[in-house]
Amino acid sequence: MAKITDHSVLVFDCFGTIIDWETGVLDALQPLLSANGAPTFSRKQLLDVYHECEAAQQAKTPGLPYDKLLETIHPQVASKLNLAAPTSAESAAFGASIGEWPAFPDSVDALRRLGKHYKLVILSNVDRASFARTNAGSLEGLDFDLIITAEDIGSYKPDLRNFEYMLSAVKDAFGAEKGEVVQTAQSQFHDHHPASKVGIRSSWIVRAGAVMGNQDDEVYDWKFDTLGDMADAVEEEVRSSTS
Repeated sequence: MAKITDHSVLVFDCFGTIIDWETGVLDALQPLLSANGAPTFSRKQLLDVYHECEAAQQAKTPGLPYDKLLETIHPQVASKLNLAAPTSAESAAFGASIGEWPAFPDSVDALRRLGKHYKLVILSNVDRASFARTNAGSLEGLDFDLIITAEDIGSYKPDLRNFEYMLSAVKDAFGAEKGEVVQTAQSQFHDHHPASKVGIRSSWIVRAGAVMGNQDDEVYDWKFDTLGDMADAVEEEVRSSTS
């Protein structure tokens, strides 16, 4: 089996892998819940409803920027939870919350360490403006070698077009072939299954307690609990190869 250090490009999902999107979504839903008397829903209930609405809307309107897509599904989430419909301003605020979602505690340090050994590429379902706010916020100071968003492609992962577009862009930017690329992500649904269909090796960042994007049939080449653990493994491979 190939070693992870045999590759030259790490392609990251951002929201769910680098950014704690589940906490971000739940925090952004709090005003809706508060306006309805703070009903009690489990974390899984809320995230399952959100993910169902998000995936359906992404399939329906693949060219809609992610912040506008979140604005669109906000009242859908309310309806499925039997809550009163939010105002248009409240839905706009929900869509604009993306740039405030927090990074996982290990993300920034792990990416800096991994950047010493690989080209770092973002392949995200968000729009460019939302990613820019994230990069200026919880990921401040991190430089990525290439940033690709759903807005650039006109479709959302798990559409195979997104991965084919990324491979073409990576080859144009770095001269790297498919066999040099590792898709690095938490979501089996959005990343690992489509990456496997396209023939891209993948590193599964499990992220304890994650609800969205899970599937029973898990596919991956490497598996780590955190990006920090992945960075540790890469550094150990590098040390072993030079000793």
